[in-house]
Amino acid sequence: MSELRFEDVRVCYGGNTAVDGVSLVVPAGRVVGLVGESGSGKSTLARAAVGLAPVESGRILLDGEPVPTKGRHRPVQMIFQDPFSSLDPRMSIGESVAEAIPRGVPRRERRGEVDRLLDLVHIGSARAYSRPSELSGGQRQRVALARALAARPSVVVADEITSALDVSIQGTVLNLVRELQAELGLSILFISHNLAVVRYVASEVAVMYRGRIVEHGPTAEVLTAPAHDYTRDLLAAVPGRTRRRSSP
Repeated sequence: MSELRFEDVRVCYGGNTAVDGVSLVVPAGRVVGLVGESGSGKSTLARAAVGLAPVESGRILLDGEPVPTKGRHRPVQMIFQDPFSSLDPRMSIGESVAEAIPRGVPRRERRGEVDRLLDLVHIGSARAYSRPSELSGGQRQRVALARALAARPSVVVADEITSALDVSIQGTVLNLVRELQAELGLSILFISHNLAVVRYVASEVAVMYRGRIVEHGPTAEVLTAPAHDYTRDLLAAVPGRTRRRSSP
């Protein structure tokens, strides 16, 4: 896997600054959590990494080189919040996964790769002919993960991939992320508004507020002794904690 680096990245929409001078590194083979409330700019940063949001200034680098955002094979793959909208309802899940496999792979090998990936995400190769509508939300999100892995990415960007799921299903997807990261050595930018979720999967965390990174460090350190009031408010919002008012 590879290192993903954001250097003083700025993204604007209609004169409004969504991402304001963000610098952040996702080390090779590590999971970095990016947290913040809705509108903080975290999803815009993710979309910029895969070429879906215009970068006004700054650089996004993959192992020191500009990230390719055009062409069929993109080394940074994104998994979106809503798995149903990211899968073509007219295609079987096997076809959706196969579509993402780089060109040049022989037909026989492609089928074997689809089966391997569906087994890897605990869907099972026997479900390859199922349609997205026949699966649960958690199963569809696992298919979306298999599709991202089919592209043989250098980095995976996971944008709020558990927020649309029932709480009972979220743990299954998070366990799968941890399992795949350990087995494949994935480099992952894991985006969430939920610090409890990030604590479970990420070795370090960056906190985003109004388009800027306001705190960054090892997950245990940031969540045990947060330095910024905004981080403390996010932490207070975790169930089981008492929330207090503060002014970031």
